[in-house]
Amino acid sequence: MTHTDFAVPPGFEALVPFARWALPTADQRTRARREASGAELRAVYEGVLPHLEAILDECDRFALGELPESHQGIFNIALSMAEIAPHVEFYRDQPLVPYAFEEARFIAVHGAYETWRALPPNGPR
Repeated sequence: MTHTDFAVPPGFEALVPFARWALPTADQRTRARREASGAELRAVYEGVLPHLEAILDECDRFALGELPESHQGIFNIALSMAEIAPHVEFYRDQPLVPYAFEEARFIAVHGAYETWRALPPNGPR
């Protein structure tokens, strides 16, 4: 997703530079984090963190699984922030988990599904 085709609700314009992190699935967010540089993770962390509470408050206005398309981008950025934060806060900006097995071997059961849909842990039934 590019900056030009990324729309945000009013008041969230500061998140437009992070459009590439508006990824709908856990697999996509994990892959993006693993492929990013430490400097990029730090930039996203520092750019999104001041807006995180407002993102969550805005998305909380909607019932679980009923997030409108207009809000899915900011929700997905918040989820990317959850993916990135431990790597900034605990792993000193390292995109990979130190002293761990290769993450690409881990396959999340729910990883290919759009998170905002709030599907059961084992996917759609």
